[in-house]
Amino acid sequence: MTSSSPPDAPGTGYRHELYPYSGRDAFVEGALSFIHDALAGGEAVIVAVPQDKASLLRAEIRDEDAVRYVDTAGVAHHPGRLIGAWQEWLKEYTSQGRPVRGIGESPWDKVRGPAEAEELRYHEWLLNKAFALGPAWWLLCPYDIAHDKASLAEMARCHPELRQDGRTMPCADYDPQAPYRFTPLTDPCDPYEEFAYSRGDLPALREKIAACAERLGLTGRRLRELHLAATEVATNSIRHGGGHGVLRTWSEERRLVCEFRDAGYIEDPLVGRRRPDATQVGGRGLWLVHQLCDLVEIRSAPDEGTRVRLHTELPE
Repeated sequence: MTSSSPPDAPGTGYRHELYPYSGRDAFVEGALSFIHDALAGGEAVIVAVPQDKASLLRAEIRDEDAVRYVDTAGVAHHPGRLIGAWQEWLKEYTSQGRPVRGIGESPWDKVRGPAEAEELRYHEWLLNKAFALGPAWWLLCPYDIAHDKASLAEMARCHPELRQDGRTMPCADYDPQAPYRFTPLTDPCDPYEEFAYSRGDLPALREKIAACAERLGLTGRRLRELHLAATEVATNSIRHGGGHGVLRTWSEERRLVCEFRDAGYIEDPLVGRRRPDATQVGGRGLWLVHQLCDLVEIRSAPDEGTRVRLHTELPE
């Protein structure tokens, strides 16, 4: 898997810019400068940042035709849903042929564990592939180095451009030909349960998950959603992963984790992350999985097979 090349010239294609800052004042200064430049050029702006940051910007620039503040509550902690959300937010402006910019910042100070942080960084890398062929727009990604300066290098590898001292420059750490460098998945927490499945075993697989979930207090609608997501993943294993797979279940950090392993290979890293259209063939199952689970981790390689981890938050 490789990311797309950055645009050949400013103002064409998709631009993806990292803005490292430190503190509230620096955030406001950089974001407002970006918005004012957009408005001066006749561009619209979509602001997708945590509510406290949005309030700071609203105090200076209110919602209007050219500046739209979107509610990120339903997707901020769900990295697999973010590309689809940006597709939807952009649609109104791009359908009119209107130039558009975006400001997107994840709630890094409220990230719920290392797995979510890794998937948020991976989302930043995937944005370059998702919008490589259009529509043309420019996304600024503020990142507070006061919160986590150590991860700045990892973020820089996901952004073709970097904003420093009010100027945009190519990001030296970004390599369009390099694959994403995943942090290795953690080992399952003990005790975990394991169940090998093949064609005809889906009812038994759902029973295994239900038994584990109910011991942990997960019932009702959330269990039904997990059953549906698990059925989609296990069915993919049977159809595309050699006809069988292995399920492991355990709990960690107040979440139930269901891991599916098989011998298949998922070639497209964006499968399940882009909103499916009416003509699309395939990919709808994993799109549904991302909508139903609190976090989805997918690791796939031709020589190692595929691992899919579904995280579901447990009740308090």
